[in-house]
Amino acid sequence: MTNIRKVAEKAGVSVSTVSRVLNGHPYVREDKRRIVLETIKALNYTQNANAVHLSRGKTNSIGVVLPYLNLPYYGEILQGIAEEALKAGYHLRLYQTNYEAHAELDAFEALRMKEVDGLIIASRTNSLEELKGFMEGDRPIVFCENLESDCLLSVYIDHYQAMDRALSYLQEKGYRKIGLCIHRLTGRNSEERMRAFREHPGTEVRDEWIFTGCYHIEDGRRVLGEWMNLKERPETLVVTSDQVAAGLLSEAGRKGVSIPKDLAFLSFDNHPISELMGITSFDVPSRSLGREAFRMFLREGRQRTVLQTTLFERGTV
Repeated sequence: MTNIRKVAEKAGVSVSTVSRVLNGHPYVREDKRRIVLETIKALNYTQNANAVHLSRGKTNSIGVVLPYLNLPYYGEILQGIAEEALKAGYHLRLYQTNYEAHAELDAFEALRMKEVDGLIIASRTNSLEELKGFMEGDRPIVFCENLESDCLLSVYIDHYQAMDRALSYLQEKGYRKIGLCIHRLTGRNSEERMRAFREHPGTEVRDEWIFTGCYHIEDGRRVLGEWMNLKERPETLVVTSDQVAAGLLSEAGRKGVSIPKDLAFLSFDNHPISELMGITSFDVPSRSLGREAFRMFLREGRQRTVLQTTLFERGTV
């Protein structure tokens, strides 16, 4: 196998000259550069990527940690990251965790081993205390959540404020018995939503009106069935995903439930499906979140950034 020393011997130059040509160093005589390039071509020499990474101290790749790839919210974050990474000449290395702690730690181990130049954490399972040992290096880690710390890089949607605005909007429409469809109860973003839901004044909150495990269209269908089986039902629901809301709306049509007369609801994401089906939804700037997270990884802009939501009123409230 051809190596850099054989290229140097064949070209009649030093190893350092070959190295400078390979790395685009400007201070190489043009005749020597031409001879080295011709020799590389003749010997069919290919640089060892790992050796280049070690010599430069960077990989030009960034790890992205996210629980699922098939949910629009995370897909939009990923798209935003990818757009900025392409401009900056970076590759993405994806770590899908399914919210499994050990899978998340694999990404942090890759960071420790310098296999990536940094991480963007779209959603987290492990506690910050468990991750503390991985955050002591100089490679940036950007969290897509409100960490309320100036020591860590974070860009996030204000989920507390978004939930509070949703509840205020429903109250203005005359609703008091309000239920909630949410992904999970753990995790910082979900905890912020739950805190706003329980703290909002003038809203009747019952545990049996909180539906969890809501990610996909079929979950919305399930929730509609569970709502119908309740002895006393909420008048309206806050749904944290347009996909779930779409399943709920389609199942309501099959079961003869009138929307919004029998059950009103609003959703989050403002995915194209919400406009298509006439679902009242808050636009969540998840693609902008991804863009800002990558810029933060490049140490551009502020260390802590918050993004806001916008309500689009349609026919489900």
